[in-house]
Amino acid sequence: MPRYKLTIEYDGTPYAGWQRQENGHTVQAAIEQAIFKFCGETVALGAAGRTDSGVHATAQIAHVDLTKDWASSKVREALNAHLVIAGETVGIINVELVGHNFDARFSATGRHYLYRIVNRRPPAPLEAHRAWWVKKPLDEMAMHDAAQRLIGTHDFTTFRATQCQSKSPVKTLDHLSVARSGEIVEIRASARSFLHNQIRSFVGTLNEVGCGRWDADDVTAALAARDRKACGPVAPPYGLYLVSVDYPIITGSGREIPSKL
Repeated sequence: MPRYKLTIEYDGTPYAGWQRQENGHTVQAAIEQAIFKFCGETVALGAAGRTDSGVHATAQIAHVDLTKDWASSKVREALNAHLVIAGETVGIINVELVGHNFDARFSATGRHYLYRIVNRRPPAPLEAHRAWWVKKPLDEMAMHDAAQRLIGTHDFTTFRATQCQSKSPVKTLDHLSVARSGEIVEIRASARSFLHNQIRSFVGTLNEVGCGRWDADDVTAALAARDRKACGPVAPPYGLYLVSVDYPIITGSGREIPSKL
């Protein structure tokens, strides 16, 4: 039974998140339905991350086992055809045949996210559902400096949703940066894994710094509090994008070396 690795792009606006659920249409369900229409198989996709309702992806990774040994290009073209017919805002960017030792979730060694803020006084209609519109001028340098207080291994209880199912609030944050390009402020975060709502909690807190209501010491204090009530307001989901996932490369000798997708 061959295993296929799918690289997926989607506009998360109309979906109740990635994970299949009874109450609401999801990205996972849309792709699984396309697979059923393609080959008649009922499958369950494994994925690198479970994005929330309204969150987007430019390179979500999933894997699926199919009975027949289809050409990768055939799988990609067939799934995209059915997704388009169904009116889904999901595209299969690439399909690869992989070994059964590959798991989209558990083989991942790093996940990279982008959060976009439109920082200007007038409304931004072309960025609706694509970025968070913040009217008050933001000091992106102060935000970046404060963000560095969060890098490293910490108990991130303050920045963790109360319904988070992770066994531990301790995570290692490898990268968190803030930079501006014109009216767009971009916040980039990288780690092996994240807690539920961790990035949106970071963004909401850093926005407080950018607006001048908090400073870097306030961010340090919030982290040290290990208390959800110490977090700044959580940023909305529609500015967040899963942009890439890292996996090791298996060499001819069987040795694994890290690689960014």
